Amino acid sequence: AVKKRGRGESSESGVPLDERHKVEAVLRPFNCVPVWVPTSLFGEMYNGFCKGVLWPILHNVASVYSSPSGLSSGNAEADRHIEPYEEFDAAYAEYIMDDIAQGPVHGDGGREGELWAAYTAVNRYFTDVIIQCFNEGDLIWIHGFHLMILPSFLTRRIAMAKIGIFLHTPFPSSEIFRTLWCREDLLRGMLNADQVGFHLFEYARHFLTCCRRLLGLNYGMFPDSSGGHNLAIDTNGRHVSVTSIHAGVEPPVLHQVLNHSSTLNKVNSIRNQFHGKVIFAAIDRMESLKGIPLKLIGLERFLQRCPEWAGKIVLVQVGISAFERGDDYTKTRNEVMSMVTNINNRWPGTVQFQECAESEMRLQQRMALLRAADVVMVTTIRDGLNLIPLEFTIAHLDALSEKGRNDGRKRGLCILSEFSSCTRVMRGALHVNPWKISEIATAFFQALTMSEDERMRRINIASEFVTRVTTQRWALAVMLDLKGVQKNEDAGRYAGAGLGLGFRLLGMDSKFNSLDANSVARAYRSSKSRLILLDYGGTILANDNLDGLLRFQFVKKSRALSAPTESLISTLKELCADKRNIVFVVSGKERHSLTKTLCHIPNLGLAAEHGMFVSWPTPKAGGKRRWETLVPDQDRSWRSIAITIMEVYTSRTHGSYIEETEMKVLWQYRDADPEFGYLQSRELEDHLANVLRGFSVDILHGGVEEGGYVEVRPKGVNKGVVSMHIIKNLEKISGSKGKLDFALAIGDDHCDEPMLSVMRQIGRRATEARIAKKGGQPLAPLPATIALVDVSSCDEFISSHMQTFTCTVGKKPSAAANYVNDVEDVHEMLESLVKVTTRETVHSGFYSVVDLKSMENSGGLGAGGGLNVIGGGGFLTDTNADPAASTHSFGGGFSRSLSLGQLHSAHGEPVKPKEPAVSKNLNDFLGTIDQAEEEDDDIFF
Repeated sequence: AVKKRGRGESSESGVPLDERHKVEAVLRPFNCVPVWVPTSLFGEMYNGFCKGVLWPILHNVASVYSSPSGLSSGNAEADRHIEPYEEFDAAYAEYIMDDIAQGPVHGDGGREGELWAAYTAVNRYFTDVIIQCFNEGDLIWIHGFHLMILPSFLTRRIAMAKIGIFLHTPFPSSEIFRTLWCREDLLRGMLNADQVGFHLFEYARHFLTCCRRLLGLNYGMFPDSSGGHNLAIDTNGRHVSVTSIHAGVEPPVLHQVLNHSSTLNKVNSIRNQFHGKVIFAAIDRMESLKGIPLKLIGLERFLQRCPEWAGKIVLVQVGISAFERGDDYTKTRNEVMSMVTNINNRWPGTVQFQECAESEMRLQQRMALLRAADVVMVTTIRDGLNLIPLEFTIAHLDALSEKGRNDGRKRGLCILSEFSSCTRVMRGALHVNPWKISEIATAFFQALTMSEDERMRRINIASEFVTRVTTQRWALAVMLDLKGVQKNEDAGRYAGAGLGLGFRLLGMDSKFNSLDANSVARAYRSSKSRLILLDYGGTILANDNLDGLLRFQFVKKSRALSAPTESLISTLKELCADKRNIVFVVSGKERHSLTKTLCHIPNLGLAAEHGMFVSWPTPKAGGKRRWETLVPDQDRSWRSIAITIMEVYTSRTHGSYIEETEMKVLWQYRDADPEFGYLQSRELEDHLANVLRGFSVDILHGGVEEGGYVEVRPKGVNKGVVSMHIIKNLEKISGSKGKLDFALAIGDDHCDEPMLSVMRQIGRRATEARIAKKGGQPLAPLPATIALVDVSSCDEFISSHMQTFTCTVGKKPSAAANYVNDVEDVHEMLESLVKVTTRETVHSGFYSVVDLKSMENSGGLGAGGGLNVIGGGGFLTDTNADPAASTHSFGGGFSRSLSLGQLHSAHGEPVKPKEPAVSKNLNDFLGTIDQAEEEDDDIFF
C-alpha cells in the first residue's frame, strides 16, 4: 500500500482542532495521512523561502537578492496579497551589498534566518509523521524542492530506510546555485537519500556538477547488483543513484474527463464563441519565467508580417494569479495587460485574456479549453514539469482518425519553448527559442500553413510518448530503481557523522567502531614484542595538506612545515625507550623533513616518501641518519621526461603546479577548476603511461577528495610494502628472535590505506591460525574496502597470539578496523601506552595480585622463573591451614602460597574481591589500573 503524507492546516485559520479527526477519517480509505503544520509557519516556508528564495534560484534566476521596484497593481485584492512581500523585499535590501554573516541559524538572524528556520521546521513536521507511519521494508519517496533537507532528518533516525527524492523543477548551474547561503545543507540533504530523480538529464547534470564543485564529490557509472552500471555520486562510502525519467499523464483519466457532458458543453461554448477562427491556447502562471510577454510580442510580429491573418486567429491566454511571486507578479500582470490592450486596439478580438485563480483552472476546465483549441503554446523561459502539452496531445488523439482528418480543423500542434522539460520528449512539436521573437512569429505561420501530411506525422510522433509513458509507468520505473538500490541489510553498515544539517550517512564496514583504548592498553601490556606504525601529517601532527594555499607554499618552500610539539616528542621517546617496542613513523614526506623534526629521538624508525627510504631504529640521537632504499635505485631518466610532459599540462591548466621530491614527481591540480583539472589529469595519466611504458615506475591518480594529483614514483613502493618489509626485518632491528604479538597501525588518508590494509590482513591470518588450532568458526569475509594482498611471507615473523589494531583518523570509509576522531585522540592513545610502560617500570621486580592471577592461569608460576612466595608472617598464609601445606614447591626449590582465591589479611579476615567496574573512558580505565595495583602492592609490603 502507498501512504501519502500531505500538509494540513492548523486551527489558526484552517481545520479546527476538534475536526482534525474527521479529515483523517476521510483520508484513511485513500491511505493518506495529513501532516498538521501551523498555517503561519507553512506560509513562511512556502511563500517566503520556497517561492521567494528557492524558486528563482532553481530556475537560474539569481536576482532574488536585489530590491525590486515594487509597482502597484491597481487592484485592491492583489495589493493586499503583495504587501507582505514588499516588507520581505525591504528586509533583503539591507543586505544587498554585503555578505550574509554566519549567525545562530543561517544568515545573521534577520529575515533570511527566519525563512530558513521555517523551512527546517516544516521538514521536521514531516519527519515526525513519517517516522510514526514507517514500517520495516517501506520505501520513502519525497517529491519537490519543499522537502530537500527531509532525507537528512530521516536518515538520522531510520538509517536503513530506502529514501528517494524527485525534483519536478529544473536544477540550476553551479554558478547560480552557489549564490545560496544554505547550498551545502541543501545538497547534503539530497545526498542523504539513496536516489535523486529529475525529469531531464540536463537537470541531473547540473546537480552532479554542483556536488563536484561545491562538495568535491565524484560521480560516474558504478556497477550494481544485477551486473549493470548506474549513474551515481560517490559520497562517504555510499553510492547515491541519480536518475532522469520524464513523467507522463494518464490517458484513461483524461479520456474520462473529455467525455464528460460538462466538458463537452464547455468545448462547444468556446468553439461557438470563436466560430470560424483558429484558436491558439495558452495557460500560464502570471510570472516572468513563463514568457507571456514574449509570446505576445511574437504574435504582434506575425500579424505585422502577415496582416491577412488578422481576424482569422485568436489567442486565448489564461493567466493563473501568482500572488506569492510578489512584485514579479505585479510587474508581469501590468505588462501583459498593457500589451493585450495594444494588440486588441490594433487588431480587435485577437487576444482573449483571462486571469483566474488556480482553483478555477483545474483538470476539467483545462481539458475543455485544450480540446476546443487548435494549437497550444508554451513559451516559458525556464520551466520544469509542464503537462499541458501532453494533455493537449491526448485531447487531440482523434485527429489521427478518419473522422478527425475530415473535420476541417488544423488542430493538434504544439508550439513549445526549448527551455521546457517536455520539449525533449515531445519531438513532434514546433520548438522555438522564446528569446528569438522571429522564431515565435514563424511558428505561428507554420502552424497555420502546415501541410496535412506533416501535421499528421507530427501528431503521431507526439502521441507515441504520451500513450507509452504514463504516470503509472513513470512512478513504477522510479520505484523499481529505488527498490533496487544496494543498501546492506546490516544496520551497522551505515553510520552517521556531523551535527545538525551537516549530518551525513556513511557507508562502511558493519564493525567499524571507535577504537577501544582499554583493549589496546590491555593487549599492549600483555605483549612482549610490539610494532607501532604511525603516519606523520594528519595522524600525529596536524594535516598541512587540507589547505590548498598552505600546500602550495610548502611545495615552493616559502613556508616552514609544521613541527611536532614537545609533548609528542616526549611521548615518542618514552615509547621508543621500551625495548619491547619497535616504533616507525611512515610518512610521504621527504627524508630531510623527517630528519629535521624526528632524528633526535633514539630508537625511532623512519620511512620517508611512502616507504621508498627506510632508516632503521638506532640508539644514537641526532646527527645524520643512515637510509636504505626499499627498491633498487634504478635509472632516473624518467624524471626529466615526466616533468617535461607535466609542464605542458601546467601551462594550460590554471591553478596546477608540479611538486618534486627525491624519488617522485607529482602534478597537483587541487587549485584548478575541478572538472577541467580532472579531465586534464586523465589525459596526463594516459600520456605518461604511454611515454613511460619502458620504465619501472607506477603512475598513480589519487587525492581526488582533496583536489587531486597525478604521481609518478618507482614501481612497488607504498606503505603496505614497507610495512611487510619492516616485519620481515624484526630480528635485525630488535636483535631477538621473538615473534611479533602486538601491532598498532594508525593513518589518516588514502596514502595510508595500503598500510592499514596489509596490517589488518596480517592480523587476520594470525587470528585464523589461532581459530584453526581450536577448531572454531571461520571469520566473516573482509569488507570490500580492503585491497587483498598476499601477506603469507610474514607468517614466520608473527605469533598466532598476535593482536592487531588498525585505526584511521576521522570517521570515514577505510581499510582500518577502527577509527579515532582526531589527532588529539591519537596523542591520548600514545600517552596511555606510555603510562602502561611507566607503571611496569616502577613495579619491575615485583608482582601485583593481578599479575599473579594471570601467571597462575597461564602456568607461568610453575615455569621455574625464580619467584618465591612463602606463607608466614601474616603475609599470604591461610591461618586455618596446615603449615606444611601452606607452601607448594615449584621448579628450582622455590615455593608459593595457597590458592590466591584464599587470601587473608593480617587480622585473619578473608580478603573479599572487589566488584569489577566498567570504565567509561580512558582516564577512568588507567586510574582503575593504578588504584587497583597500589592496593595489591599494599598487601605485599
